[in-house]
Amino acid sequence: MSAAEVSDLVSLEAEAAHFKRQFSDAREAIGKVIVGQSRTVEAALTAIMCGGNVLLEGVPGLGKTELVKALSRVLDLEFRRIQFTPDLMPADIVGTNVMSSDENGQYRFEFRKGPIFTQLLLADEINRASPKTQSALLETMQEHSVTTAGNIYQLKEPFFVLATQNPIEQEGTYPLPEAQLDRFMFKVVVPFLNREELNEVVSRTILKTPVEIPKLLDSDRIMALRKILDKVVVTDALRDYAVRLVLATHPITDFAPQRVRQFIKWGASPRAAQALIRAARVRALAEGRVHVAFEDIRHFAAEVLGHRMLLNYDGQAENLDVNEVVQECINSLAETM
Repeated sequence: MSAAEVSDLVSLEAEAAHFKRQFSDAREAIGKVIVGQSRTVEAALTAIMCGGNVLLEGVPGLGKTELVKALSRVLDLEFRRIQFTPDLMPADIVGTNVMSSDENGQYRFEFRKGPIFTQLLLADEINRASPKTQSALLETMQEHSVTTAGNIYQLKEPFFVLATQNPIEQEGTYPLPEAQLDRFMFKVVVPFLNREELNEVVSRTILKTPVEIPKLLDSDRIMALRKILDKVVVTDALRDYAVRLVLATHPITDFAPQRVRQFIKWGASPRAAQALIRAARVRALAEGRVHVAFEDIRHFAAEVLGHRMLLNYDGQAENLDVNEVVQECINSLAETM
């Protein structure tokens, strides 16, 4: 190894140590407000660091809104919330053109930006809005831009959508279409709190003074941390493992295990393979490493693949847990071939 290569490696390891420290500090600060949801916090921070979006599924009152508020304070980003309802229209999200007059009395159309023009967007109970309104987020989530009346408006980076949906009350809801689900990097099922955690929530919110959390990052520093991700080493074998893991979710491929062939109608998209690599890079840096390991790819496999797999009729009749199928894909797949 040449002197230049040694210097580059030392520099990258220093950047990895810096990333690890920043990621750990942010997670610890959010943990002062959010009780018992370490996996959810880690997934949200991971998605922000690599430019993804997160769908949270959980009953009301588990701190989903507080999580986004805590993220906005720790990361010093602008935050807005949209409460999705059946009568919500696309213009209520992206904005609309209104007629106004200038000082000379001349009338003209002026675009009034909607709440989507922010950095951290909480789409609360997204499945309560009609498909027409849900589709208003498609371009924004993928391209980070808004197109209206022939004009394209770029959103300020970093831009992050955290959407929620209630898994229990389904009356008056509209299931998210596959194209919309595919634009969420992760789908995280938020578990209910246990006895100890629930006691801690009551103690923190009712019996103690609210905790003030510090601002640790900002837009520029987050974008600088993102640039480090591109330097994390992903070997050909690791890339191929992520690809084979995605192919294992498709019943027509040679990599599919038995339950995929039996219960899955369609598997994950190419976006899933990209998400596995991006999330693995963030986890490697969060562990202080400059290279991705197989465990990094497996770490968020359930959150990446589960919502991208469609059950067939037999799978729906069996009320199959898709995450169990994802685990079977992992168990049946060799690391190298």
